Amino acid sequence: MFLKKIIELLDTYKKKDPASRSYLEIFLCYPGLHAIFFHKIANMIWKLRLKLISRIFSNISRFLTGVEIHPAVSIGKNLFIDHGMGIVIGETTIIGDNVSIYQGVTLGGTKSVKKKRHPTINDNVVIGAGAKILGPINIGKNSKIGANSVVIKDVPSNTTVIGIPARIIDNSTGYGSGI
Repeated sequence: MFLKKIIELLDTYKKKDPASRSYLEIFLCYPGLHAIFFHKIANMIWKLRLKLISRIFSNISRFLTGVEIHPAVSIGKNLFIDHGMGIVIGETTIIGDNVSIYQGVTLGGTKSVKKKRHPTINDNVVIGAGAKILGPINIGKNSKIGANSVVIKDVPSNTTVIGIPARIIDNSTGYGSGI
């Protein structure tokens, strides 16, 4: 089962990164993949209520990979982190299946409260380099967040947003005219 999940994740990287040459190269040389592996372990430790140990493990991962993922984050299947340097994913973030995240992305909170304060990223979302998604907002399925966009409001499914603040440029559902 564990080996099957590793192979599935390696397949995701092989399909999504045209620069990948082999599974061995991906396994040994892709810090985004390493960050996901570290997170899975840190998350298991977190769920055992060994929170300090989990945070220490998470910090070691950040030092080694340049990707900061809080150990409490919920991550679905086949997350793809490309050029992971500078990615920050906050504690109450929820990430669905088949999400792609590029370098410099922040999935951050906007309040100092002990409840949901980070975004929910639904299935099949692509988040471009440098994008900031802030607060307890929802990014709908199959949406695309443009590079360097700042998203502070919900994004409907099947929508592309760009800009500061983010605004809809493509929406196959016909919903609204701005974000």
